[in-house]
Amino acid sequence: MKLTHHEQTPHPEHPFAEYIRILGKGKKGSRPLTQDEAYQAMKMILAEEVQPIQLGAFLMLMRVKEETPEELAGFAQAARESFDLVGPAATVDLDWSSYAGKRRHLPWFLLSALLLAENGIKVFMHGAEGHTAGRIYTQDVLKFLGIQHAHSMAEAAQQIEQNHFSYLSLEHFCPKLHEIIELRPILGLRSPVHTLVRLLNPFNADYSIQGIFHPGYRPVHQQAAALLNQPHMAVLKGEGGETERNPDMDCLVQSVHEGQLSDENWPALFTHRHVKPELLDPRQLALIWRGKIDDEFAEAAIIGTAAIALKLLGKAETQQQAHELAAAYWTGRDKQKYAGS
Repeated sequence: MKLTHHEQTPHPEHPFAEYIRILGKGKKGSRPLTQDEAYQAMKMILAEEVQPIQLGAFLMLMRVKEETPEELAGFAQAARESFDLVGPAATVDLDWSSYAGKRRHLPWFLLSALLLAENGIKVFMHGAEGHTAGRIYTQDVLKFLGIQHAHSMAEAAQQIEQNHFSYLSLEHFCPKLHEIIELRPILGLRSPVHTLVRLLNPFNADYSIQGIFHPGYRPVHQQAAALLNQPHMAVLKGEGGETERNPDMDCLVQSVHEGQLSDENWPALFTHRHVKPELLDPRQLALIWRGKIDDEFAEAAIIGTAAIALKLLGKAETQQQAHELAAAYWTGRDKQKYAGS
């Protein structure tokens, strides 16, 4: 005998539906995920155990309410477990995230990272490119410095050992998160993954530095790093959202050192504001490094960003010492490097 529509056995609830319900059960019924719930939810997403409609609903519910430190920490835990760490791991001194892209100024922070690398500090930079129109992304400008980006974690490890620097795109170590970032033009909004990726630290470096655009996210990153037991981390509102100090403005750096949270203001390096350039020409990165052109804003951004990293790394005790050391690195750099293409 055939069952009528009302007598048919209902479909069992999808396991991921629970996490959508927690976030979306109205103003009074909804709540944030716990760190463990966030971990379990992200594990399912990365394992492709979630339907596309569920993923979209989850991402946008998270976006509307905004991520808590506990949620970010749970997401990051799950993501770190998914990395394909084949071959020998590199010893990285400083993990540097680069996901925002630049729109108003060139990515001067890239020269800050290379300056540290030239002075024996092993820097691993990771990012994603192309997800927002009209921005310049780190991977795209490396060729103007004659630098080849890595295509795998193993190649990144090799580059770090040889050159103390490597850049690797997210698509090569966590393709599912890269796929989600690429949804931005479809969803019309950034998702929690744009925040999460800055915390990934694939080589588990003791020191990590992150830039954000919206100041409200700064303490969220700081607290999430503490929950992840990140020994040392600094987060700042960077120029364009990248990890770059804007020398025209005061810069609040929020840090974690062995579980202790601290805030420190780095004052502006100029009393006046610089006019943004009309055209961004990535070839200027090599020209500035090689001393072929002068640009006080660029040099202050490079030295100022390197100074924050040096203080984070414990290479200097005070802001002044860190700035003097960064300036000495810049003066003594090998100007024959980075001829570009």
